[in-house]
Amino acid sequence: MEIDLSPKLSKKVYGGDGGAYYAWCPNELPMLRQGNIGAAKLALEKNGFALPQYSDSAKVAYVLQGTGVAGIILPEKEEKVLAIKKGDAIALPFGVTTWWYNKEDTELAILFLGDTSKGHKSGSFTDFCLTGSNGIFTGFSTEFVSRAWDLDESTAKTLVGSQAGKGIVKLAAGTKMPEPKAEHYKGMALNCEEAPLDVDIKGGGKVVVLNTKNLPLVGEVGLGADLVRLNGGAMCSPGFSCDSALQVTYIVRGSGRVQVVGVDGKRVLETTVKAGNLFIVPRFFVVSKISDADGLDWFSIITTPNPIFTHLAGRTSVWKALSPEVLQASFNVGADVEQKFSSKRKAEEIFFPPPN
Repeated sequence: MEIDLSPKLSKKVYGGDGGAYYAWCPNELPMLRQGNIGAAKLALEKNGFALPQYSDSAKVAYVLQGTGVAGIILPEKEEKVLAIKKGDAIALPFGVTTWWYNKEDTELAILFLGDTSKGHKSGSFTDFCLTGSNGIFTGFSTEFVSRAWDLDESTAKTLVGSQAGKGIVKLAAGTKMPEPKAEHYKGMALNCEEAPLDVDIKGGGKVVVLNTKNLPLVGEVGLGADLVRLNGGAMCSPGFSCDSALQVTYIVRGSGRVQVVGVDGKRVLETTVKAGNLFIVPRFFVVSKISDADGLDWFSIITTPNPIFTHLAGRTSVWKALSPEVLQASFNVGADVEQKFSSKRKAEEIFFPPPN
């Protein structure tokens, strides 16, 4: 049975005046379920507050736009309060409790990508709110709540029943919230737009890779990630993850063309992608992208904390390692054709600028 790899947009799950929560559905994007990947997006309006919650899945969060404040509590640790902005990637291991707040006029948008293999539903995140109309303690009897918190029943009822919002609420202007601390950011997040570049090809593109070296916490999440910015008209070399990892890609900005080739040389995807699209490349399938004139930026997670890629064009490709005799026999061509082939792409790697 063939799996639909077509890029999809997220759909609204819930929301109100404070903002909305969106998710990609595994029924529409089957590779989510097959690959045990969850994908969602949080958009907070001014004074929007995402109530404290935890999830059944480890995730990587990526700030798509805006600025705001994130509260992160690792199990049995103190609350970390981070100032976050566009380009920030945050590792969220199992058991972490989070809240998010936007006090600015610009919408705060955060992408969540993660591993659902240990979750309740393959391909979807299941989140557990601590407060609100669907909060965990609305399910406990007043007796249990009052004894757990050592409160009289009247106060327990007030605490559990006063927040009528679900998941996201809008706070009154001027509501005091915790101030971020610079020291809390280190080790919890990395700004992919400001971090040292792992790849910088003139006229081609740039890459920042998120791994255990620059953000050790991703080791606990079990995922790697990267931000790729492809110049206008440039090409990303055909390549694949050679350590059996899935690649989940969200288009952050711009547009372009994508081709994916799978088993028996069959092209399984040929499409145009634009900002907001999400698509998944199956294990060992080869993917390549060519950006439109305005360029193409994407954020990807890879289902291993330290991914390894094999490229099939450019200076570091497997072709450059094979001997001339093997190339001639493999392609069934003469030495003249093989020499012409081998003489190309000796300097470029990964990204190729547009033809002159």
